[in-house]
Amino acid sequence: MDLKEKLVSSFLAFENTIDVDHPVHDIRSEAIKTFEDKGFPGRKEEAWKYTSLKQLQKTNFSIFPKEAEALEYRDVKKYFLHEIDTYKIVFIDGIYSSYLSETTHDGVDICLLSAALTKPMYKPVVDVYFNKSAAKDDSLTSLNTAFSKEGAYIYIPKHKAPIKPVEILHFSSGSESAIMLQPRNLIIVEENAELQVIERHQSLTENEVLTNSVTEIFAGANAIIDYYKVQNDMPGASLIDNTYIDQKGKSHVSVHTFAFGGKLTRNNLNFYQNGEYVDSTLKGVTILDEKQHVDHHTLVHHRQPNSESHQDYKGIFNDRATGVFNGKIIVDEIAQKTNAFQQNNNVLISDRATVNSKPQLEIFADDVKCSHGCTIGQLDREALFYLQTRGIPEKEAAALLMYAFANNVLESVRIPELKKRINKLIAGKLEVRLGFDL
Repeated sequence: MDLKEKLVSSFLAFENTIDVDHPVHDIRSEAIKTFEDKGFPGRKEEAWKYTSLKQLQKTNFSIFPKEAEALEYRDVKKYFLHEIDTYKIVFIDGIYSSYLSETTHDGVDICLLSAALTKPMYKPVVDVYFNKSAAKDDSLTSLNTAFSKEGAYIYIPKHKAPIKPVEILHFSSGSESAIMLQPRNLIIVEENAELQVIERHQSLTENEVLTNSVTEIFAGANAIIDYYKVQNDMPGASLIDNTYIDQKGKSHVSVHTFAFGGKLTRNNLNFYQNGEYVDSTLKGVTILDEKQHVDHHTLVHHRQPNSESHQDYKGIFNDRATGVFNGKIIVDEIAQKTNAFQQNNNVLISDRATVNSKPQLEIFADDVKCSHGCTIGQLDREALFYLQTRGIPEKEAAALLMYAFANNVLESVRIPELKKRINKLIAGKLEVRLGFDL
């Protein structure tokens, strides 16, 4: 039995664990039909031309964890942003860990999706937002929808802001030889509200883990959302991350993606601008080595006039690593006065590393400012020689140049402690002590 057949057959067992009268039962049933019809995407699909899931489909993943593994905070502390106080929503093998978490209902709701899907008090919000922005025709999003049960639920009412950032952490304990996880997050930030989120998926062993994650984010008018994805996983971990963002007028949403490790990582980041004077920011830093593979697939759809979007992705690739960037900007005919920028720059440290970059523009309006571009090259030998003449060893000089190359992405990180943490991760990936903090 291949993975697709196993998942389809497992859906019946999954349904038996929950109430068939559950409010999202029909949504789940339609979603599994979509996945059954489409299956896993293959390289014949243009969007998956450079990323293959064939090897993952051959793995005998456990669909349901046997039991939650107990973890002590001291064992996983380094994966938290422990330098500051945060709300924490923590899952171990897909199961909520109350011991490691800190949630709240004090003016805002930072809690579990399972509670939001089952308790009547949340129904008015869930009915409006759940599965409304997620793509209905995407097979992997549909697969997640079919098994949607647990994840983070964050609801920030009008004119509110949590007193501290929120961390969403998914740990794979290694209790199974191979496990598939399907977390689902629903985040609503209403008019004039604010939110900061840090998300991380972390395997704790070399065992295989495949995470198929979906996050829906809704930004009301004048809302401000900063979302940070930290991806620095073990060699046996693969992540497929679908994030859908719906923005209303004058909202500001930024997503920073820091991809430093994992067997295969696919980030599908979709912005839908459904209001005027919207600002969308998509930035990322990728540093890979060995045979790691990261694919950034972005979409910004400008549907209303007078809005902006800024995409800036930097990649550094060593050994036999592979990087993919496929970014698309769509400007509808009505979306006049749009200002859209897209840039992807890459440095190859090894002649065996590979980068495939495809920036795209689809513009149907005539009064816009839109630009895109990409570069793939090596370190500037003259700049490297200049630093060496100033007494800096070659390895440190190369690291400084690579750090400077990626630094403009770090400049817009608005949590100082997170910026320092990312700075240290970059230094670790470059295998050098930079000698300074941000």
